[in-house]
Order: sequence, then C-alpha cells, then structure tokens
Amino acid sequence: MTAPFLGRLRLLVLALGLATTLSACDAVNRVPTLEEAAKSRWGEVQNQYQRRADLIPNLVETVKGYAQQEKDVLVQVTEARAKATSVKVGAATVSDPQKFREFQDAQNQLSGALGRLLVTVERYPDLKSNANFLALQSQLEGTENRIAVARRDYIQAVQAYNTEIRTIPGRWIASTLYPEAKPMEAFTATPDASRPPNVKF
Repeated sequence: MTAPFLGRLRLLVLALGLATTLSACDAVNRVPTLEEAAKSRWGEVQNQYQRRADLIPNLVETVKGYAQQEKDVLVQVTEARAKATSVKVGAATVSDPQKFREFQDAQNQLSGALGRLLVTVERYPDLKSNANFLALQSQLEGTENRIAVARRDYIQAVQAYNTEIRTIPGRWIASTLYPEAKPMEAFTATPDASRPPNVKF
C-alpha cells in the first residue's frame, strides 16, 4: 500500500471515529436535554395558572358589585383560588404522581368554580355590558387558551422525555449516567370531561 493511500485511510478512520464520538455525545445528552425541555414547559404551565389566579380577585370584585345575592358562587371561586394557589409545586412535582394529582385537582376545581361564576353572570345584563367585566372576561378567556396551549406543549415534552428514558438506548444511558431520571406526570382529562354540557334555552 502506498503512503498517500494509508494517509487517506487514517483520515477516514479518524473521521468515522469522530462522527461516532459526536453521535454518542448527542445520545448521552439527550436525556437531560429532554428533561430540561419538559421542566421548561412545566414552568410555562405554572406561569399561565398564576396569571389566571391573579385575574380572579378583580373579576370577583367586579361581579360582587353587581351580584351581591350570588355570594355562594363568589365564595366558591375565592376558596378554589386560595386552594389552587396554596398547593406547593416545583420541578419535583412533575415526577411525583400524588403531588401532580393534587395540583391538577386544585386547578380543575378552580376551573369549575370559574365556569359556575360565568354562568351566573348571564343573569345580570348590566354586568355583562360593564367595560371592566368585559375586559376581565376577555383576559380570562385568553388565559384559559394559553393554559390549554401550555398544557399541550408540556404533555408533548413529557412524552418525548418519558419515551427516551423507557426505550433503548436512552434507557441504558439514563440508568447508567442519570439514575435520578424518573418518568414525569402528564395532565389527564377531568373526570366529567366525557359528559356533554347541559344546554338550556
């Protein structure tokens, strides 16, 4: 074999070795990369729920001025908000099924209470035409949409992460290099989501 041929062969072997090493690094880094992406999406979910919680006191005060007799509904919303904001969540919540369920249940109760409040408002035409109420209602609707998008993005990120740590080679890499990597929880539909809404005319 000639010297130029051996030189090219060495370069080819070196290039293949480098490509294999880089590919292995990508596989090794995939688990923490997907975990961080899911945690980032979780942060956005929390951010949107906090935005909703911040809107509620103004909404309740606006409704209170028009609908004093709806005190029970207003109290339910206020109590549901207090409960939802008292559930302590953090990055560890996503891999703790019980804490995650607690968080989701509290948010579902708040959503239900808000729904009852908005149905109650239908009885008050003056309130429905109040500029402050309309602005708050619009912000709340926008926030609910943002919550839905943030939850969807989080669910997709969790799916990618959970799939990676449960399939090969990600499973081997996670168990060897990232033994603390645990599957993350995803949102589920509310228990009454399969029931059609009651519509009355």
